[in-house]
Amino acid sequence: MEFTPAQISLSHLDELWFQVTGTRCNLTCHHCFISCSPHNKSFDFLSRQEIQQYLQESVELGVKGYYFTGGEPFLHPDMVDILCDTLQFGPATVLTNGTVLKEQWLNRLSKAQQQCRYSLEFRVSIDGFDAPTNDPIRGDGTFDRAIRGVELLVQSGFLPIITATRTWPDSEDQKVLGEFTTMLHKRGYQHPRIKLLPSLKLGAEQARTEAYSEHERVSDKMLNTLDHQQFVCEHARIVTDRGVHVCPILIESPDSVLGQDLKNSTEQPFDLNHGACFTCYQYGAICSNVSLNTTPERGSE
Repeated sequence: MEFTPAQISLSHLDELWFQVTGTRCNLTCHHCFISCSPHNKSFDFLSRQEIQQYLQESVELGVKGYYFTGGEPFLHPDMVDILCDTLQFGPATVLTNGTVLKEQWLNRLSKAQQQCRYSLEFRVSIDGFDAPTNDPIRGDGTFDRAIRGVELLVQSGFLPIITATRTWPDSEDQKVLGEFTTMLHKRGYQHPRIKLLPSLKLGAEQARTEAYSEHERVSDKMLNTLDHQQFVCEHARIVTDRGVHVCPILIESPDSVLGQDLKNSTEQPFDLNHGACFTCYQYGAICSNVSLNTTPERGSE
């Protein structure tokens, strides 16, 4: 039977993402789907001025929230200023590994949040509930440094979302959640928010495990009974130094670039012909701020 890829159109630009530090990160995680590292310069930093221009453009398009990712966003020398700027436009979320956070930054951001009507969220990536389970993936000493970052966030009045990418069988999710919860309670985080993420077989993770198979694709038929909001490309776009892309996961794919301005990017449908699109089909819009992923995995059809 001939395969017909599904196609998604943007319903409304609810979320605008920024690849604020490109692919530059202080860590070299073995499962990173865009292989970020201290030496990966394939995507460069966005300037504060560039981001301000996109924030202004986003107002006319009715954007409801903003996300900042990398790389590690807090390697950007203007990151605190950028977040303060953004809170004048809407709620903001920053995805961080938590290892470079400074108390003075968080104090300033806490005050900025208190002085405006919008909220600031932090998502901290920790892939194990202790050093032996986390550090083989993220690097020696990263667990302790990331947990210290979580402690600083909690002390500053934030309630970070802890994100952990599955490097264990799905059947062990409840056990892993329990271990994370117990560990975070001991660290002073009494009501932790935890989000489990599926792995994406791209970049370093593809080298560590395997690539997507030719059967892991989303067909037009598979979308017939599915809420299209399950796909982040249905309601979001991401800005990199190369332009506006369809979603945060596919920035390295040439067909993901939809142009240089937001308005044009909202008018173009996108073929879901990538393996990573199948992961979104299985698990839902994995980029969104959900505290706990309880969506059952879907099989192929």
